[in-house]
Amino acid sequence: MQLRRTTHHRQFYCELAGALVACFACVAWSSAQSPAQIHFRLQTREVVEGRLKSFSTKNSQREAQIRKLFVESGCKGANLSEQGLDRKLPPNVICVLPGETQEVIVVGAHTDKVESLGDGVVDNWTGAALLSSLFYSLSAQPRHHTLIFVGFSGEEEGLVGSKYYVDHLSNAQRAHIEAMVNFDSLGLGPTEVWASRADKVLLDALASVAAASKLLVTAKNVPEGATADSESFARYQIRRITLHSVTQNTWPILHSPSDKMAAIKMNDYYDSYKLIAAYLAYLDDALKPAARTDKAAH
Repeated sequence: MQLRRTTHHRQFYCELAGALVACFACVAWSSAQSPAQIHFRLQTREVVEGRLKSFSTKNSQREAQIRKLFVESGCKGANLSEQGLDRKLPPNVICVLPGETQEVIVVGAHTDKVESLGDGVVDNWTGAALLSSLFYSLSAQPRHHTLIFVGFSGEEEGLVGSKYYVDHLSNAQRAHIEAMVNFDSLGLGPTEVWASRADKVLLDALASVAAASKLLVTAKNVPEGATADSESFARYQIRRITLHSVTQNTWPILHSPSDKMAAIKMNDYYDSYKLIAAYLAYLDDALKPAARTDKAAH
């Protein structure tokens, strides 16, 4: 998660979307399929935990590890690529799961860490290491949408990789993106959603899946001054949502020497993986093309 130096954890609770939490059990399911009917497969906890433990403390080595994990999960050949950036940073890593249509769901997490502080396991190897397992989960059967999994470089440098990715798409390519699902800093506790920076249709879908799956998720907004890769897509009015696990008590772990494997609660981390996998499968069925412009918001 990209933070300003002035950001303080006392600012954490800013207009929490409590209504979302209260309505988890009562949201109407608008999809042709209910969350109970969606299909995906789960990677074992042993594999998910092993991938989390495979982190490198050097950003220059993380890109190669993400590629390796994608290959292990079956993403290879023309579907696996790198996108070089203008700056001297590692490339974005892109894995495409082709769908039946040109409609796209982008699934993203940043691969980099703050070099000088901690091991960067929470922020954000927890997100990056899940990309390959989510590809595995969704690739078990044909999908309506094309799902594009991206490990973004340079998030801690100012969302460099995600801005580069979306800025270098054509207007037509951006018009086909139905949603951008981002995850950043998982595993510190149960799944949270940054509700104030999420589109309502995506929040409603998350509520449906959480209720059906009986997996905990609550709405918590992060402090003023923080941002995430989802916001690069919001500039083009693309629907976006960011899932995390940070609370007022755990916020100081980010960008600190405490960002290590010992901070992770594996039960919560694996539950987040299960929820996200179910959520993506549900979105693949539920989302319909949305009318929007290709001009950036000002």
